[in-house]
Amino acid sequence: MRELVIGVLGFQGDIEEHITISKLALKELQFNGRVIIVKKNCDLEALNGLIIPGGESTVMGRLSIFNQTITIMKEKIREGMPVMGTCSGLIMLASRVYDRVVGETNQPTLGVLDVVVERNAFGRQRESFEVDLDIPIIGEKKFRGVFIRAPIVREVGPNVQVLSKLNDSIIAVQQGNIIGTAFHPELTNDSRLHQYFIKIVAEAST
Repeated sequence: MRELVIGVLGFQGDIEEHITISKLALKELQFNGRVIIVKKNCDLEALNGLIIPGGESTVMGRLSIFNQTITIMKEKIREGMPVMGTCSGLIMLASRVYDRVVGETNQPTLGVLDVVVERNAFGRQRESFEVDLDIPIIGEKKFRGVFIRAPIVREVGPNVQVLSKLNDSIIAVQQGNIIGTAFHPELTNDSRLHQYFIKIVAEAST
C-alpha cells in the first residue's frame, strides 16, 4: 500500500488530539501513512483524507473563507476525497445549520453533507457529558462518546446513513466518503472510529 496522507484542518480546535489518535489508528491498522496539519491550499494538494476537528465552527468557517481554503476543500470532497468532521466539524460539513436560541446561523459551511444540524443541542459548556454509545459499524463494543457543546442532526437526506443515536437524537452519520459525529472521538484512547475512516481513505486511494 502506498503512503496515505491524512490531514487535520489546523485553524482551531482539537488538532493535536486528532493527530495523535490518527497516528495510533494507522499503527493499529499497520497502514503506511502520516498525518499533517492543514492550514493552506497547498497543504490540501497531497491529501488522501481530511479531518475537521471540534472547536468553534463559526471561527473555522470564517478563517477558511479568509484564506480561500473552503473552495478547494469543497472541490476535493465533491471529487471523492474522504472527510470526517467531529462536533463543530460536523457543523462545517452540513448543508444547513441553525441554533435553538438564535435560529438560522447563516454561517459559512462546506455544504457537502445532506443534513440539518442544530448547534449546542445538548446545552452549553457546563452541560458537557460522556456516555457509552452503540456504533454497530465499528463493532459490538461500546464507544465512549465525549459531548462538549455538541450539536445533533435533526434531518438527514435520502443518501445519508445514520451510524449512531443517543436516545432518539442522531449523533453520527455517513454519506458516501463523508462521516460526521456530534461527539469527540479524538478525546478517547479508542481509535476504532478513526480506523474506520482511514479504511475508507485507503479504499478511495486505490
